[in-house]
Amino acid sequence: MATRPALFTRGLSGLAQSSDPDSPAVASPAEKRDDAKRNFLKTMRPLPTQHYWNVYFDRQAKERKDDQEYQAQLEQLGTQIESVQDFWRYNNNTPVDQIKMRESIYLFKQGFRPIWEDRRNINGGSWTFRVPKAIGPDVWTRVQLLAIGEKFESVLDAGDQLCGVGLSVRFNSHNITIWHRDSSKQKSIDGILACVLEELPPELRPKPDNYFYKKHADHPGFKAPPELQAVLDSQKRNAEREAAAAATAAAAAAAKEKEADA
Repeated sequence: MATRPALFTRGLSGLAQSSDPDSPAVASPAEKRDDAKRNFLKTMRPLPTQHYWNVYFDRQAKERKDDQEYQAQLEQLGTQIESVQDFWRYNNNTPVDQIKMRESIYLFKQGFRPIWEDRRNINGGSWTFRVPKAIGPDVWTRVQLLAIGEKFESVLDAGDQLCGVGLSVRFNSHNITIWHRDSSKQKSIDGILACVLEELPPELRPKPDNYFYKKHADHPGFKAPPELQAVLDSQKRNAEREAAAAATAAAAAAAKEKEADA
């Protein structure tokens, strides 16, 4: 069984050997007790995560009719996760095997919500991994650790960000999703997949036919707010112009090469 991924935390200094660097080599019994107490308290400090995280729950999520309806179903659970201890407290007290059919749970970075049309997600996409329910909770824990441990963040392209991860219960599987902010970053898309396949042990690794990537805007239920639709339309036109220009340039290069060979 592979070990769980390492966690990167907001910097903590090592334990001090003594409260005073100029103290004599041989301390009195009282000083030794004081140093032992200080070092013990330091080991008890929460290990802060690099980012703050929130947990969301979607109760009995059926096919979405609109964004407002979905947001009304979305419930933020508990308090913000700010440390490794906070994460384990939440994770150990969340019985994933009791989440009902078509319900979902999400662990998302502060500032992001698990909504396709959210302003910060609207240009993003996600990987979906279908795993058997028997191993779903274990895979879910490991994927969450890869998120809060900054492993996913480390494989993203410049300018991209991890939004969060989710688990949705289906008839015979758990669908685990990994969301990032910019679906135009192919390096990010490839990096997330490689990270999952490399970090999960063989017995938990999803099979090739059981995972896929999708832009949020490609989901049938996606509907951008009017104020953002104009931005998406402009981006689409720019992408089409760039693709047409690239095709023209490629055709011209091919013609020139053919002419040179003639």
